[in-house]
Amino acid sequence: MAGYRVHYTTAAALVNEMVEAADDKQLGKTIARYGRVDLLEIDELGYLELDRRGAEMLFQVLAEREEKNSIAIASNEAFTGWRRTFTDPRLCAAIVDRLTFNATIIETGTESYRLARTKAQQNNDTKSTITAQRSN
Repeated sequence: MAGYRVHYTTAAALVNEMVEAADDKQLGKTIARYGRVDLLEIDELGYLELDRRGAEMLFQVLAEREEKNSIAIASNEAFTGWRRTFTDPRLCAAIVDRLTFNATIIETGTESYRLARTKAQQNNDTKSTITAQRSN
């Protein structure tokens, strides 16, 4: 709405797209396309283990965007847990380094937003039912 180019993807979808692009000899073009958006939002980073090839391609996307355009990462896993996602410790450190340099890190806690919202809705529904019963 404000005129910014934003692209949302999951980490798995991004890596899959990079692998397919590499197989089609289109990796450079695909990485460049991701480099041009103003904000790249990557969700679910840290859930799935990435093979070395996929992790390296993700690193290339992050390096392309470094200090040029913004990246937003959503993960329920702390940086220390990313060692399971990026099995090469040096690559994991390089990715965390790229993401955290001059970054704003927002930790929202360990409880799921979706779970908290569902619980709040259920509490509101229960209160409405109790109020309706008292009115009768």
